[in-house]
Amino acid sequence: MGQVRANAMKTGRPREFSEDEALDAAMRVFWEKGYEGASLDDLTQAMRINRSSLYSTFGDKETLFRRVLSRYKAGPMGSVFAALEQPTARAAIETLLRSAVRFLGDATHPPSCLSLTGGLACGTGAEGVRRAMIDWRIGGLTRIQNRMRQARAEGDLPKDVDPKDLARYVAIVLHGLSVQAANGATATEMSRAVELALRSMPL
Repeated sequence: MGQVRANAMKTGRPREFSEDEALDAAMRVFWEKGYEGASLDDLTQAMRINRSSLYSTFGDKETLFRRVLSRYKAGPMGSVFAALEQPTARAAIETLLRSAVRFLGDATHPPSCLSLTGGLACGTGAEGVRRAMIDWRIGGLTRIQNRMRQARAEGDLPKDVDPKDLARYVAIVLHGLSVQAANGATATEMSRAVELALRSMPL
């Protein structure tokens, strides 16, 4: 009877780690090494848990990565895309690009963007992850397109400017900044590139 009670207490114990902290640690590993470059040993060491806890709490490696991705989109990248709430299309684009530079130039986290580094070099065994990264990038493009369509409806976009084309141009600049950050470009260097891009904006 005493053993049963002890087992019940053991199984009823709260986890001895914070899921949020563990996810943040896993995020950094995937951010630095990419999905395929991050080994289970890398992840468990950074998350300070064993493999059994990883599987029981987060599922397999791909499921963990998808949870990290959701947390990243709602957290670090959520603040960047909040720029689209600016009242004008020009202000939205400018704030988006400048926010991206601040984010990419932040030395407290790995350079570049998880959407770029996380899915690099994914082989056929990680097709789900590769597809998830593509869907994410398409989702970001769609958000910018929707904001530009709103600008068109509000008369805030020149009639000769296609909202989809402008949104794609902005997305290309964003992706280019991510590549430059991964290559070691400084925030000052990226800011100068953004100034040039803003001068070429048709609004």
